[in-house]
Amino acid sequence: MSLLRAAATVSGLTLLSRITGLARENLTAAIFGASAFTDAFFVAFRLPNLLRRLFAEGAFSQAFVPILAESRAHAEARGGADPQAALAETRTLVDRIATALFWTLVAVSLVGVLASPALVWLIASGLREQPEVFAAAVTMTRWMFPYILSASLIALSAGILNTWKRFAVPAFTPVMLNLCFIGAALGLSRFFDPPIYALAAGVVLGGIAQLAIQVPALHRIGMLPRIRLNLREALADPHTRRVLKLMAPAVLAVSVAQISLVINTHIASRLAPGSVSWISYGDRLMEFPTALLGVALGTVLLPTLARARGRGDDRAYSELLDWGLRVCVLLALPCMVGLALMSEPLTALLFHYGRFDAHDVEMTRRAVSGYAVGLIGLIAIKVLAPGFYAQQDVRTPVKIAIAVLVVTQLLNLLTVPWFAHAGLAVSISVGALANAGLLLAGLRRRGVWHPTPGWPKFLGQTIASSALLAAALAATVPRFDWIAMRAAPFERIGLTLGLVAGGAIVYLVALLALGVRPMQFVKHGRRSD
Repeated sequence: MSLLRAAATVSGLTLLSRITGLARENLTAAIFGASAFTDAFFVAFRLPNLLRRLFAEGAFSQAFVPILAESRAHAEARGGADPQAALAETRTLVDRIATALFWTLVAVSLVGVLASPALVWLIASGLREQPEVFAAAVTMTRWMFPYILSASLIALSAGILNTWKRFAVPAFTPVMLNLCFIGAALGLSRFFDPPIYALAAGVVLGGIAQLAIQVPALHRIGMLPRIRLNLREALADPHTRRVLKLMAPAVLAVSVAQISLVINTHIASRLAPGSVSWISYGDRLMEFPTALLGVALGTVLLPTLARARGRGDDRAYSELLDWGLRVCVLLALPCMVGLALMSEPLTALLFHYGRFDAHDVEMTRRAVSGYAVGLIGLIAIKVLAPGFYAQQDVRTPVKIAIAVLVVTQLLNLLTVPWFAHAGLAVSISVGALANAGLLLAGLRRRGVWHPTPGWPKFLGQTIASSALLAAALAATVPRFDWIAMRAAPFERIGLTLGLVAGGAIVYLVALLALGVRPMQFVKHGRRSD
């Protein structure tokens, strides 16, 4: 599968995931609104979600995939004419890592369930002022904490499938969580008191469903992990030890970003009621372009960069990074402009239903605008970080992440008194821009990335095109009363989609007029595999 096709596959399925994710948030907002109990759910879900990102999607994935790919290549080289022997050797590695991961996360889950009251207090102590809300957060934390176990096994399965270039199933897996979420909100809320407990049940069911759809794909390639009882043997395996060794600094790198989110949640819980929800809804909207562009690029770049490094092809390595950065600038810059200037219509379109009122729209819009400032940085990180991980360098991202955490929290002291919850979004954005800038400087300094000719001209072309897009949106968006259109939802949908399409046309025409030819990126994507 070519680099372009792989990226298109991941991006397309990520789009489906984000659409269902937005539908899930839409239903959550319409059914439950932005209340103290929705704050309790988001706090409870953030705890297991934090560890999921640390152990599943973050550090584990970065450590496991390169070692699995290397082990597979060595096994195939030794196996020669006996592919079954090579498959068996690789499967032994998968079984031992799966065993170590499973029993470790079982222990973590048990600790989390028992320590739920203390954990909720640490992340959102402001909820204690409302005992019934605090109790609900504790209960939902206990229900959802074991989700990190299923999520980690899902990440293991995804790493295996991606190594075998089976990108479709892992990219589709998040859709299952969203569908279970939606089903629980619609069908189970009337059976719980408070009804918000239905969402916690949806998370549990979603974890099971996500894992279940991976099983047939793993079975087809002969890599369905087998969990053993002997944890000591699994931990003694040299490959397992290498994964753990690489995970240690990677956990620190990922945890710094998540600690920043936890601190922001803690601060938001002490602001006006609903602040945690406004930040969460804004984060969901911001993650749409971040995942669609950044995750797709990062998913296909990491293994491709690793192959280039394995061949000793420094030129291809640099060209891959350069291609990823140009695609990032080409697509992320207009998304940043659009998200900032269309924050009100997008927020109203997606969330202004049911108990989610005009005040909630305005507060969420402010958070979205704050996040938009750093959108290009958030996407660029997904392109730049694989440049370090493919070289098995995680120390540099760790140092950068720590520096960014300090910057972010210092900014909170300045922005929150002036902008309340929106100040938290602004601090995250500035931190993301700083993170991306430092990663880029590091790659350039060590000679890993050599900019291809034409960067100043390309930047000028994209900035000018984005400026024209900004002017067009600034002249049209304020002409409509997006809140009043609640009574005419189809009109609001049509106008919003029309603005998005019109903005895309303005940007594309401006690019073409200034001499940018998007097909050049397509051709390079085909050559880079």
